[in-house]
Amino acid sequence: MADDRQLKLTQMKEFIQQLGSSLEKCGDATLERFLIARAMDPNKAAKMFVSWQKWRTSFVPLGFIPDSEVVQQLETRKIFLQGLCSSGHPLMILKAGKHYPAKDQLQFKKFVVHVLDKGIASGIRGNQTGNEKIVAIIDLDQVRYKNVDAHGLISGFQFLQAYYPERLVKLYMLNMPRFFVSVWKMISYFLEKATLDKIMIVTTEEDRKRFVTEVGKEALPEELGGEAKYVALQDVEVPQLPLEC
Repeated sequence: MADDRQLKLTQMKEFIQQLGSSLEKCGDATLERFLIARAMDPNKAAKMFVSWQKWRTSFVPLGFIPDSEVVQQLETRKIFLQGLCSSGHPLMILKAGKHYPAKDQLQFKKFVVHVLDKGIASGIRGNQTGNEKIVAIIDLDQVRYKNVDAHGLISGFQFLQAYYPERLVKLYMLNMPRFFVSVWKMISYFLEKATLDKIMIVTTEEDRKRFVTEVGKEALPEELGGEAKYVALQDVEVPQLPLEC
C-alpha cells in the first residue's frame, strides 16, 4: 500500500511539472491531501493542485489575509479558536446567531480564507506542515431568519472543498432549529459526499454525549458541555501558514 501511494505521488509530481507548475517547497504531505481528495487519481490531483496554486497566488498574494481586510466580519466576534480538541486538532466554533449575510461578498470570501488559514496554522507543530486539519462546530442556537446565509455557507464549503482538501476532520452542527432543516437540505445539495460524511448534526442526547466525548471538555466551552471559556479568533496569535501549505 505504501509503495502504491509513493508511485501515485511520483506520477502526480510528473503531471504537475507537465502542467508547468513548480513543486519547490511543497512536501509530500501537501500533495497527499490532493491525492486523497481526488480518489488517488494522480492526474486529477495534479490539476486540482495547480488550480489551487494559481488561486492562492491571485487571491492571497501576501500569503495571508490580514485582520485589516476583514474588520467588519471580525468585529461581530462570531468565530472562536479554542485550542486543541481530544484528537489533537484545532477546534473552531461559529456562533451562527451572531452572523448576518454579508453585503461585501469579496470581503466575506477573504474572511473565509482568513478563518481557515488561522485555524490550520494553529495546528502546526514543529517542522511538519501540510497535513494539519481542523475540527469545527456550527452552533445554530438563537439563529433567526435574519441570520440565515445559505449563499455564505455554500461559498464557505466550496472554498473548503476546492482549496482546502482534507483539512476538515469533522464538523458538528448544534441546536439546529426546525425551520433551518429545509435550508440545510438545499445547502447539502452543493456538498461533495466526502464532505457530508464528515458532518454530524447533533440532535439526540446520545449524539450530544458522543460529541462532547469526541471533542473533549478541555477545549469545549462550558455553554456546550465543556470546561473552557470562549476565545475569539482575533485574540489568538498563530504562526503564519507557510506558502506551500
